[in-house]
Amino acid sequence: MTTIELKKVLIHRITEINDIPFLKALKTILESKTETEVISLTIEQRNEIIESKKEIDQGLYIEHELLDKKVSTWLSAR
Repeated sequence: MTTIELKKVLIHRITEINDIPFLKALKTILESKTETEVISLTIEQRNEIIESKKEIDQGLYIEHELLDKKVSTWLSAR
C-alpha cells in the first residue's frame, strides 16, 4: 500500500468515527507528528554554515568511514 493509499484509507476511517475522546486522542497523536520546530540561528551560526558549504564544494572534507579508518590506524599505532 502506498502512502497516498494509506492516507485515503485513514481519512475514510476517521470520517466514520463519532467517538469524541478517541478523535481527540488521534488529534493529539497527529499534532505530535506534524509540529514543525523552527530553529533560529545566530548570524555567526549562519556564517559557519555558509563557510562549511563552501569548504564542501571545494572538496575540503573527509568521509566519515575514511576518518574512522584513520583514527583506528592511529589508535592501534599507540
